[in-house]
Amino acid sequence: MKQLVKLAAGLALGCAISSAQAAVEILDKVIAVVDDDVIMESELQERLVVVKNNIASRGLEAPPEDALVRETLDRLVLESIQLQKGVRYGIRIEDQQLAAAVGRLASQNGLTPQQFVDQLEQSGGSYGELLANIEREMIIQRVQGGNVNQRIDITTAEIDAFINTEEGQQLIQPAYRLIHARLDISDETDLDTARTYVEDLAKKINAGEEFNEVIGASTEPYQFKGGDLGIRPEADLPSLFAPIAPNMEQGSFAGPIENGRSFHFIYLLEKRGGTQIIPQTSVRHILIKPSEILTNEQAQELAAELRQRALNGEDFADLAREYSEDIGSAQEGGDLGWAGPGQMVPVFEEQMSTAELNAITEPFQSQFGWHILQVLDRRDQDVTQIVNRNRAQDFLHNQKYQEELEAWLQQIRDEAFVDIK
Repeated sequence: MKQLVKLAAGLALGCAISSAQAAVEILDKVIAVVDDDVIMESELQERLVVVKNNIASRGLEAPPEDALVRETLDRLVLESIQLQKGVRYGIRIEDQQLAAAVGRLASQNGLTPQQFVDQLEQSGGSYGELLANIEREMIIQRVQGGNVNQRIDITTAEIDAFINTEEGQQLIQPAYRLIHARLDISDETDLDTARTYVEDLAKKINAGEEFNEVIGASTEPYQFKGGDLGIRPEADLPSLFAPIAPNMEQGSFAGPIENGRSFHFIYLLEKRGGTQIIPQTSVRHILIKPSEILTNEQAQELAAELRQRALNGEDFADLAREYSEDIGSAQEGGDLGWAGPGQMVPVFEEQMSTAELNAITEPFQSQFGWHILQVLDRRDQDVTQIVNRNRAQDFLHNQKYQEELEAWLQQIRDEAFVDIK
């Protein structure tokens, strides 16, 4: 459909001939055919404006015009090839995924999503165009990931060798990603009043309100500045935060931190390296799924019946093998092994964290169906070595990814039908 619309537009706009005179006015034209798609002159010109603006904003010298046009067109061709693959693969980006991406952009700029959108539109940007660009990028990333990742293999020996290098040792040192919010108090504003204000903000965050929303809702004369400080090793943290960040838990905040006539809040978005101790739970469960022959109510009733049978003395593991519809754990008697934070869906994790040892929970529902679970044991586990090896593997993977991506992009470019007009 896209190529038909573009071709129709190119023909209609490029060959608009007056019925009275044979005057021709070319408004747009096809400049490249890429497999089943076409690239229009207007698309190239729009992208060139973006590229030139990016170059100017970075204070760089632009390459010669013909080289810039050629590179930009090549990039559009590659994007078209990948987007067409995305269509063939059936890749779809859901609305909530786009909203989450906007939320991450807003967070990186120290704003709430609504503030981010408002600033975008005030500066002349289009929210709809932003969503379209994000969707296009996400589709391309998925296409690239699905094709490139399968070309990469990281061996145990490679991981061991890398960890023993100086670069590997630096990688596994403690590092912190902080969100920083700074409030400067003018000489005209009472410092005690400002202190009370920021202490009230801290109480709101402690009460469960979102850090970004509380900080972002501030107004003059209490307007915060700041943003994402990025991942920094402990030695590179600002001196004001260096003694504080190592003692923070990931997902926690500190503040207000008073320094002269300024107040600071920091939020620990990510913590890497150092000793990693996490709580783990040994748990087993039975899953009953509603189906065409088993209504949701009947699935709940069966889960309750199995719970009672286990309480009456029947072996939980035997019941799981016979009734559980979790293929991965049923043959293991419902055993899920040791589970850490974030491994299970939220409702399952909540039940798992609050259940008494060896008790069997009342039936509860997740998106998978009805569960009953039994917590067998709890422990605090040192996963430092596992985490360090995973980080080393990710680092090596990212290195190889760029190499393989370039090779794959060249391959699909060579295999595609491309006709530059």
